[in-house]
Amino acid sequence: MNVLSAARLEMDVDPPLLEVRGLCKYYGGALGCHDISFDLWPGEVLGIVGESGSGKSTLLNCLSTQIEADAGEILYRDATGEILDFRTLPESRRRAVLRGEWGLVHQNPRDGLRLRVSAGANIGERLMAGGARHYGTIRGEATTWLNRVEIDTARTDDLPIRFSGGMQQRLQIARTLVTQPRLVFMDEPTGGLDVSVQARLLDLIRGLVDELGASCVVVTHDLAVARLLAHRLMVMKDGCVVEHGLTDQVLDDPHHPYTQLLVSSVLQV
Repeated sequence: MNVLSAARLEMDVDPPLLEVRGLCKYYGGALGCHDISFDLWPGEVLGIVGESGSGKSTLLNCLSTQIEADAGEILYRDATGEILDFRTLPESRRRAVLRGEWGLVHQNPRDGLRLRVSAGANIGERLMAGGARHYGTIRGEATTWLNRVEIDTARTDDLPIRFSGGMQQRLQIARTLVTQPRLVFMDEPTGGLDVSVQARLLDLIRGLVDELGASCVVVTHDLAVARLLAHRLMVMKDGCVVEHGLTDQVLDDPHHPYTQLLVSSVLQV
């Protein structure tokens, strides 16, 4: 999965799902990210890497509309083929897309779950937000997705607060993917987990993303995670993209001095 056909990128057979142009974010006089531009194709996974403070989380938060960018365009081609400018889109239309066609996996699963609502209800809520109303159908779908993320369905009615960190992250992934979003943003999806738990979770994410054909933007400080999940890689430093290319090419033959430092582990990321 870690090598996307160069021919596909060159031919542009399908129009981009997401087009980002000149995106900028400032915090007072401090730079968050500056002049970020890229295209994301259907079914493609884009990794964003860099050390702490490089701007990668700011960029993800702008793209996923958690915060407002100060300049630039975020153009999304929806399921009907209409191109939506997310920076000028009416709030009601934006919410509708966020409920169904887009998904966000937080680094801390507690930010993406309702801990005092059952595991099944956490999944069902997103279905209901998309218009589902039949209880049996909703519960059946929730059970199916608990199975898919390797959570015992006997725990459907348990509260997530009683789950381990790895189980909470898997539940958050189920909650996010149950509507089969076309575009998913992931912020350090394996951060803070034990190595053995990380490995299982990465295999799960890769399998589900492949199965759904979803496009993803994944922020990670871990180059091994980027290599496993991402087709293409953007390397950020001081709020700017310093290198961008196919993942294996960037990691095996880095051109920018900063990327070379990252790959050689001279910098702590």
